[in-house]
Amino acid sequence: MTRAEEQVIALGAIFEAAQQVDKLARTGQYGEAPVRCLLQSIFERSPDDVMQVYGGSLYPIRQGIQALQAMLERDTAGLQRQALRYVMNLLALERQLAKRDDMLQVLGQRLDQVGNQIEHFGLLHDNVMAGLGGTYQDTLSTLKMRIQVQGDMRHLQQPSTANQIRALLLAGIRSARLWRQLDGHRWQLLVSRRKLLDATRSVLNG
Repeated sequence: MTRAEEQVIALGAIFEAAQQVDKLARTGQYGEAPVRCLLQSIFERSPDDVMQVYGGSLYPIRQGIQALQAMLERDTAGLQRQALRYVMNLLALERQLAKRDDMLQVLGQRLDQVGNQIEHFGLLHDNVMAGLGGTYQDTLSTLKMRIQVQGDMRHLQQPSTANQIRALLLAGIRSARLWRQLDGHRWQLLVSRRKLLDATRSVLNG
């Protein structure tokens, strides 16, 4: 797998997280397979390769990779603008997090605690969502950059939905960190668009 293909997988996961956030905010529902894959990725902290971060299969985040393809192709019909805004916000937020070693340390400790909850309750349990949501709220949401999620207030005001959204934003940050660890930079989305698009098509066809 080329470095560009690895970058595409990480970017596609950010898009998937953003799309699931948008879906939750608008409908109060989410896709179980993508969300399970994304939340599991948070706890893959020493993977052997990029595929292992997402459980060895790209099928759960395929729609995110397709959304990345639509952006790179400048396909206005296939582009979800709200989700794209969340993607760009997540990339910017991760840049702020990268400068905060203290916050990264706290994040690691809090994720260890949530990992213990998963053993008792299972990954998608409300208690685990609350643990991940609280972790996001106590760390990333204190940074200068804030992600404003828009949708139906009937859903956004539900504590369980708010926790699910924050948990997915945390998953988006995890993939944004992976993207940067793979030498990803925002300018690549402009200057290396053709190379990333070729890699995206290769990943989707592979």
